[in-house]
Amino acid sequence: MFTDLSTLYDRLFPLCRSITGPGLRESLEMFAEVMPLQIHGIASGTPVLDWTVPPEWSVQSARLIGPEGEVVCDFADHNLHLVNYSCPYQGKMSLEELQPHLHSLPHLPDAIPYVTSYYNPRWGFCLPHRQRMALKEGEYTVDIRTSHYDGEVNFATCELPGDSDEVVLISSYLCHPSMANNELSGPLGLLRMYEHLKALPRRNYTYLFLLCPETLGSIAFLSRFGQDLAQKIRGGLVLTCLGGHRDTLSFKMSRRDWLEEPSSIDRLARRFAETYPDQFEIRPFTPTSGSDERQLCSPGFNFPVIQAARTVYGQFVEYHTSADDKRLMRIEQVERAADTLAEFMQVFDYDGLNLHNRQPYGEPQLGRRGLYPTINSPMNRSSSADGKTDSRQTLNRLLMCLSLCDGQRGLVEVSEKIGCGPDQLLPILSELIKQDMISLSAAEDHQP
Repeated sequence: MFTDLSTLYDRLFPLCRSITGPGLRESLEMFAEVMPLQIHGIASGTPVLDWTVPPEWSVQSARLIGPEGEVVCDFADHNLHLVNYSCPYQGKMSLEELQPHLHSLPHLPDAIPYVTSYYNPRWGFCLPHRQRMALKEGEYTVDIRTSHYDGEVNFATCELPGDSDEVVLISSYLCHPSMANNELSGPLGLLRMYEHLKALPRRNYTYLFLLCPETLGSIAFLSRFGQDLAQKIRGGLVLTCLGGHRDTLSFKMSRRDWLEEPSSIDRLARRFAETYPDQFEIRPFTPTSGSDERQLCSPGFNFPVIQAARTVYGQFVEYHTSADDKRLMRIEQVERAADTLAEFMQVFDYDGLNLHNRQPYGEPQLGRRGLYPTINSPMNRSSSADGKTDSRQTLNRLLMCLSLCDGQRGLVEVSEKIGCGPDQLLPILSELIKQDMISLSAAEDHQP
């Protein structure tokens, strides 16, 4: 059973999240209701790599009142109205004095921008530019009631054990207030991928899922677990911006690919993009922008971690504004992305193994196993003109698969020899394993 992502979204969206604080914890606790998360905390003031965990932040209320007593901004109406991590402030001032503390976007005059000031004490309000331009001269009342206090930064992990102790890391960030594609699409996609991978009859790798505040959270995670993970990580995927209008998914390559030393997961991403150019794109690695792959791929760790996105930051004008909502994100787009990426990871999981034909002497009798003339394979993308699975093509691929599975090759190499996408062999391989016609063994001299 899959979790209803739309209902979970509706519970998560109103919460005021930040890099620390009660909104972050409450959000992690909601995910913990549907997957077995362990929530970790590192105290304020603790060094984490080159950073220090800041004080926690919470909001009691925040209002800006106009000269005639009208409410200009109220945190209770939309949590983007308050600059994230604002200091407390109560006082009165003129419009001229207030303007440096106001934030709006001329190019999106009806949207509230998302503005932060995590490490530099300041206060401020965010509002639509059209509303800001209509503000009247006079005395304004500022009433911001927030708290900064010793607390902790939180992140959460969940492990799905596999046959091997080699680890695949799947992560996303959970730290922005009420935004959809840039905030909730990644965690919701991570949950759906967890449910897909949990349902598999077998897993080669152990899967480690991470939900954390962006940058600070992944740095805190690496400070605590990075050295141990470095000995075991086989690959990884950072999920961000999985909703939106675009049909294609894109992979941002790892730092290893940037240095022309691509990892297995880099190579698989390129294989998918080459096989399905209308469905997948490649973006080069850069340390100057992006998400937590920047921390995971930093030189000291250099993990083989790529990023997956659909409508990525910089590709939609609603980015970091109140216009990034459920209508823009579209739950079904997130579900489609997560379903596809779960299949991608299943290919990666199989490709860590060599495939052995258990009936190598002569062609096996397929009829008595129910494998001739066809296999019921709804996941197979290949179809005939009438939309039905091409049974002859499926049979041919099955026979070629049996011939190529001689213990020397993994799934991707087998698919390259056959001339199809590796995901297209998943239902065939699954059936052959179930029929005890294919066995699996760890690939020798396996390098990530």
